[in-house]
Amino acid sequence: MSFVTFGEIMLRLTPSGHAGKIWDANEFAVSFAGSESNVASSLSFLGNRVKFITKLPQNHLGKSAIRSLNSFGIDTNSIICGGSRMGAYFIETGSSIRPSEVIYDRAGSAISEINAGEFNWNDILNGSSWVFISGITPALSEQCAKETILLASTAKKIGVKVCFDFNFRRALWKNREKARDIFTEILQHTDLLCGNQGAMSDVYGVSFKGDTEAERTAEAMEFTNREFHIGMLAFTLREHESASRNILSAMLKVENDFFYSTAYFVDILDRFGTGDAFAAGLLHALEKKWDYEKSVQFAAAAFALKHTIKGDHHTSSEKEIISIMEGKTLGHVIR
Repeated sequence: MSFVTFGEIMLRLTPSGHAGKIWDANEFAVSFAGSESNVASSLSFLGNRVKFITKLPQNHLGKSAIRSLNSFGIDTNSIICGGSRMGAYFIETGSSIRPSEVIYDRAGSAISEINAGEFNWNDILNGSSWVFISGITPALSEQCAKETILLASTAKKIGVKVCFDFNFRRALWKNREKARDIFTEILQHTDLLCGNQGAMSDVYGVSFKGDTEAERTAEAMEFTNREFHIGMLAFTLREHESASRNILSAMLKVENDFFYSTAYFVDILDRFGTGDAFAAGLLHALEKKWDYEKSVQFAAAAFALKHTIKGDHHTSSEKEIISIMEGKTLGHVIR
């Protein structure tokens, strides 16, 4: 099984004390992460062959990011070196009634300054089953948007399936109309759409009705299917009790059939990278040709389990995720 992911990897800086605030932090924990690289690391940890494609500055930070990717077994041979800087983001982890917050510092990053023709997508995609892209990369620059669309269309032409994660970041888009135009073009080439009803509502300005989160999500999936004729949709559901405790589940729609996961009550250690864990879990399951019920259960378990792991990367094995699927959620010590 072979995957390609394309996007930006950044410096992640988090106050060292748990749930610390940036304004008085004297020390920051430093790591490298980004949506598409998070998916790559999770897929690789689950035993798949993965290429991660990006552009990084040719300095010690760029080399360190590549070394980080290599530590997960990710193929970095197609990464381009150039540009002047690496993007960064600062995270304040929320707790109880205080929400988490992200501050981006990624303007002028190496990937935002890519040029047309720098990536030979036919060669990069050769031998791959899936390509994973997200709604974040097109927000970084006009050429990033063009490159993401080109990658999706090239994959479609040569028979590589396209997974598009509809993650809309308000802080990165000047207006949602621009995002809507770009996302609509990408959706023409999409085989599997991952997302949630909130992001769909944000971009397309549609309110979804229903008495429960599941009913609103089902309506959002029906809307997406009608508008874009995508055969497979996978949406996560998140109900907030507080910043520290959520109820998590997922739904998968394949043509006219819905599949529902178990709901998990999770005390949150770190919620960043959780949607990426969901996408990776689902792709892994689909490539193993598990049935749809098992696939969405596995993806939802991965989604929930990632909330208990510090940092963006999901480092749970297939066995550990299946254990959660099987209801082993009491946290007993394994001896």
